[in-house]
Order: sequence, then C-alpha cells, then structure tokens
Amino acid sequence: MRITSTSCICPVLVCLCFVQRCCGTAHHGSIKVTRNQTKHIEGETEVHHRPKRGWVWNQFFVLEEHFGPDPQYVGKLHSNSDKGDGSVKYILTGEGAGTIFIIDDTTGDIHSTKSLDREKKTHYVLHAQAIDRRTNKPLEPESEFIIKVQDINDNAPKFTDGPYIVTVPEMSDMGTSVLQVTATDADDPTYGNSARVVYSILQGQPYFSVDPKTGVIRTALHNMDREAREHYSVVIQAKDMAGQVGGLSGSTTVNITLTDVNDNPPRFPQKHYQLYVPESAQVGSAVGKIKANDADMGSNADMKYTVINGDGSGVFSISTDKETREGIISLKKPLNYEKKKSYTLNIEGANTHLDFRFSHLGPFKDVTMLKIIVGDVDEPPLFTLPSYVMDVYENAEIGTVVGTVTAQDPDSANNVVRYFIDHNAEEDRYFTIDANTGTIKTAKVFDREETPWYNITVTASEIESPGLLSHVPVGIKILDVNDNPPELAGDYDVVVCENAKPNQVIQTISATDRDDFANGQRFHFSLDNSFPLNPNFTLKDNEDNTASILTRRRRFSRTTQDVYYLPVVISDGGIPSLSSSATLVIRVCACERDGRVRTCHAEAFLSSAGLSTGALIAILLCVIILLAIVVLFITLRRSKKEPLIISEEDVRENVVTYDDEGGGEEDTEAFDITALRNPSAAEELKYRRDVRPEVKPTPKHPTSSCLDSIDVQEFIKQRLVEADLDPSVPPYDSLQTYAYEGQRSEAGSISSLDSATTHSDQDYNYLGDWGPEFKKLAELYGEIESERTT
Repeated sequence: MRITSTSCICPVLVCLCFVQRCCGTAHHGSIKVTRNQTKHIEGETEVHHRPKRGWVWNQFFVLEEHFGPDPQYVGKLHSNSDKGDGSVKYILTGEGAGTIFIIDDTTGDIHSTKSLDREKKTHYVLHAQAIDRRTNKPLEPESEFIIKVQDINDNAPKFTDGPYIVTVPEMSDMGTSVLQVTATDADDPTYGNSARVVYSILQGQPYFSVDPKTGVIRTALHNMDREAREHYSVVIQAKDMAGQVGGLSGSTTVNITLTDVNDNPPRFPQKHYQLYVPESAQVGSAVGKIKANDADMGSNADMKYTVINGDGSGVFSISTDKETREGIISLKKPLNYEKKKSYTLNIEGANTHLDFRFSHLGPFKDVTMLKIIVGDVDEPPLFTLPSYVMDVYENAEIGTVVGTVTAQDPDSANNVVRYFIDHNAEEDRYFTIDANTGTIKTAKVFDREETPWYNITVTASEIESPGLLSHVPVGIKILDVNDNPPELAGDYDVVVCENAKPNQVIQTISATDRDDFANGQRFHFSLDNSFPLNPNFTLKDNEDNTASILTRRRRFSRTTQDVYYLPVVISDGGIPSLSSSATLVIRVCACERDGRVRTCHAEAFLSSAGLSTGALIAILLCVIILLAIVVLFITLRRSKKEPLIISEEDVRENVVTYDDEGGGEEDTEAFDITALRNPSAAEELKYRRDVRPEVKPTPKHPTSSCLDSIDVQEFIKQRLVEADLDPSVPPYDSLQTYAYEGQRSEAGSISSLDSATTHSDQDYNYLGDWGPEFKKLAELYGEIESERTT
C-alpha cells in the first residue's frame, strides 16, 4: 500500500483527482482505496495473495468563521473494499476528531461542527482507518491526512505601538524623516490580499506626508517655525486588501513636536531705560534689573549682559541671572549725590550658544542705553577712618587721654555730630568719650598682664537726625610698664651627687617675667648678698637669661646633710629694674660613676656597711629585747625599795652611790655647775624628813646675793659645819662624801669630749683610686673631710 499527497504520482490518479475537482469537490478531498484480488481458475485451488492497496489523497480545506445552521461539509473518505453494503466502518482520530470534526462511519463523509479561526489554528492533523464492521479488524493500515483552515479577510490592520510621540527640529528641510509606523494584519499573507496593507494620512496635511508602502512620515513644508506652531497631531490609516473598496482599516495618532533651535536673536523692548538709585545704597547690593527678550527657549535663549561703555562703568556692574535671564545691576562704589547726580550705561545682551546655520538671521545680540539717576538722602555721619587703633600705658591714671575719633555730616547741611560708646548691658565701662570732641579717656586703671587689648565701638549721630547712626571700631592697646619682678621659670629639683667634683654644673635655671619687653627680656642672676658666702655652691650668670649652679667642693654626704638651701636673686633689665629672690632646694643623692642618680634617701650606717635587711631586722629585735629587760629590771628594783620614812629604831643616813664621772668645773656640757649654786637651797635650812628636829638652829647661810661669789669649797665647808651643829642628826656617826675637783692639772684633760676638735693632716683622697672594694671606705673618710671643711 502506498500513500500519496495531492501531487499524485500516478498519471491516472492525477486524472481522477482532476475529475473529482471538476465534479464540484475541488475544495474537498476524497480517498479512494483500490484493492487487488486474484481470480479463481476453474479446476485450480484458490490462492490468496497479499493485496496491494492504494490511497489517493486530495487536500481538505475548510473555511474559517462559518456560522451556518448545518455542519460544514469537509470531504469524504472511501475505500475500495467498500461495496456499499455497510460492511466497512470508517474511524477518524487525531486533532479535533469527535469534537470539531465528525465522520459518518458508513459513508465516510466528514463534517465540521464548529466555527474555526485560522488566526488561532491554521490546520489539523487527523488519522483515518477502515475496519470490518463484523470483525472489527482493520481492512487497511491507519493513514494520516491534513485539514487546512482557509483564510478570509476578517482582521483589520493594527498599530501595536501607537499612539506615537516624536520630535523634529524646527526649520528642518522638506522631506526630513520624522517616524516610521508599522501596522500588522493577522490574516494569511500568502492567500489573497487580506494582509496587504497600504498607508495614508487622514490628518496633518499639508505639514506632513506618509509613504503608502513603508509608513515613513516626513515633513512636507519648508522652514516650519516652532515660534509660530509647536505641536502637531497627525492621524495615519492602514488599510488591507491593498486599499481596495471593502478592505478593513485601522488608524493611529502621531503627536509631533517641533524642537527649538537658535533662530531668533535677543531684543530689548526699549532702546532707552531710566533707573533711580538713592545715594544710601550699599556697595554690592542690587539696584535694578534689565531683560532682553528671546523667542527661543532653553539653552538657545541663554544670554550674557555686559556694560560696554558709559561713565558709570566703574561704579556699576551687571551680572546675568541664569534662571530668569535678567541682567542684575549692582553697585560697585558708594554714591554721593553731592558729587555726581547721574550716570549713563550702555548695556549689551548677547546669546551664548550660537547655531551657525542661522547666522544669516543675526546678529544675535542687542544694545540699549540705561540712565541712572542718583537720589539725595539724609546720610549718617561719616568717620574720617574706617577703623582706629590707639594705645595707653598700663597703670595710667583715670582720665588719661587715649585718642580722638572724628566724624562729619556728608550732606550739604553739615549738621553737628555727637559721639558715644556702645556699651553692653553687663559690660564694665573702661573708657569714656567726650560727646562733642570725640576724645576717648580711661575710666579705670589697666593691668596689661590681665587684658592687653580692648575693642570698643564708637557711634556718631547728628543732632538734627538722631536716628541716623554711624559706627566705627576702635582698638586700644595697653602698653607695658615694668611692674612685675622676674620669677624662676619653674620649681627646679636640684640634685648634687655625693661624688661631685668642684666647679661641677649641677643645674641650669631660667626665669620668666609677665612684663613685655620690646627688645627681648634680659635677666641677671646672682646669689643673695644678705647671706654669708656659701662654701658649698656658687652661681654663674650665663648672660643668656640662664644661670648655672656649680659646686665649690668635692664630695657630699647624705648621712651628714641631705638637703642644702641656696638663695638666688633675679633682676630684670626694665626701667626701673625689679628683682625677686627665690631659694633653691638642693638634695644630696648617691650617684653612679657616670652621674646617674641611684638614690636620694638617707641610709643607716649599718646598711651602708653592707648588712642585709634581714640582719637589720634581727639587730632591731635584739635591741628591743634588751630594752624590755632593762625596763623590767628597773621596775623590780623600784618595787623592793624601802620607804622614805623608816622606824625610829633604825635611823641612819642613806648612802646613794653615783657612778657618773664629771668633767670638772670646765665641763659645762656634761654637768651644769649652776646646780651646785642653787640660790633657793641657801635661802632656808632644809630639815630631814625622817626625824623631827628638836631645836631650830639659826641659819648661818650667806644671802642669795652673795652666793654667786662663793667658791664651791667654801660651800662644802659650810655644809660640814651645819652637819656637825645640827642636833637632829642620828646619834651614831654617818659618812657624808662631797667630791670636789680643783684646778686642772699641768698635763691637761684626758677626756675625749674635745677630741673631735683635733684635726688630722692625713689626706684620704687616695682611697678613691683603690677600686670598688674601697669605695665605701673612701666615701666615709670623704664625709669626715667634708665636715672639717664645713
């Protein structure tokens, strides 16, 4: 079996197709099934061969948009096996089978039950098969065929992008392309003229035209002027069927705007202008405006104003306001009606963006004349200077003249001027001013070191017009006088090393002065002459406002003296010269050999000998224990002491033993000799407190006035006589011992009290050269030598 298309391979089948179309079935298709069979030969057995089947196709067509009352006939299927007895059954499957397309299973007629739209679906693919109605077995294999939906002109052209908004420059040449519009038609462009569109202009002539085939819109006039008309509305129509009668059409609107070009020069509405400006106008302020008109817009209307000539070009200036495109006239210098009453300005306005295509329409600038009239006004007083600077010495008396300010009435009336100082409500009044003369005087005594400068504002007003005021700043400088003595620049921490050498600089000092010296400060340093010459330190004036502290001797000892005081006098070079004194505190510190400070605290002797902290604590504990034992022993002795008043059976003298040895009459430090010459002891007789005396002896003492001349030996003899004659003494002998040392011997005293005053000629400086092992020993003997020098 072979399936063919409408081209029909076999010429006979082509003829059959042609016959069928001529019979009125050109728009339908038919299928013819040819079945080949073998004939029975008599006497022979029937032989079955595979039959050769052939399908002859006509392409089926169905019109879209069919709205008839009956289903639309599409075509007919027919098989050669069909003898017309109803034994063959036709089956239709595929797209739309049973819903859109139905088939008569006996005759093979195909109908369309619904209205079709080619724009939604152009064709349908179906399958046909012939089967035996009794056995349901297929008589032929399934075959495929197509039903095409035939187009009709049921869609009008559409502009999918409309409406359109477009611009074109003004003054464009005729035929300038503006926009191309395109309309689409949903009909089949391959069948007839249903989708063939032509364009035409319905509105917008004679300004624009459209190409009927391409839809390109162009300008149709020369020199279209935006200033005459800016907006255009053009209606374009698209019609199918090549524009023939009966064709469908659609339209769109194109809004065209002419854009501006610089084809209009600026023009001043008037050739002469007049402006009134009062003479009181402030410099830099705007005094007037002027504007040139330009029909263009945007940057094409931008312009610049300039003053090209005139006698007022140096007094007035003009600038351009970019937003309003106006010329702003400003004042450059003060006006004075009494000197000049009017000015003339020639002002030019010119475009800044030129289009040389339209230069023949120029020039693109214009000139006008402006006359400025100066108005006379009552002006406030005018000071001779814009500001004043004065000076006065500090400590000047109240009422001292500082300076004078002067102001005049600039008007021809020349009114009298009065002056006063502007004072704040909470400000102290340091100055006064004469209202008539403008003379400024001091109202307080000033101290430059507190406030070196004062700023005041002087106001002048006319008597006739007190509301017109002028102000001028006045700066007053307070000049310095030498009224502050110099002082040390800081609190110096001066340190001297124990191993210092003579003439060694240990500190450099400087001074400050609150006064102001025009040629620079000059200080002089010296030691205070009211003190004796310092044997340890001296001062050297470096003549550069500094001084150096130097040592006078070598080696200092912290254990002997750890702080020294050095009075210093500082004087300045002012007139009159002032001075002050200060005391430097110099600490003695232990230093390394390179001069670095090791410590400045005084150390104990044992610590300097090299004892550790633990050893020092042990020694201290031993001393405390010994002191506790001594206190305990003394307490026990006192508790066992006999009472002062004893019984009458045991009356005897108390023997008190003293183990202290004095240094004689010359030893006034160990024992005060005046204790033996107590005048109160000689005034009356002292009785014993342990017995009651029976007879009161007549005192034989000398008076206190003569005790000063009595020798100690005579005093002791008198005491012995009194003891022998005293009736209250015990009945038994008693021993009274009075020690007396006479004049010193020829050998002299062997006491060690004065041994510290003997001097040794031995020099121990060589111990410092023995190395670090003898460093401490050299320091100890160096201290002894320093004490002797002191």
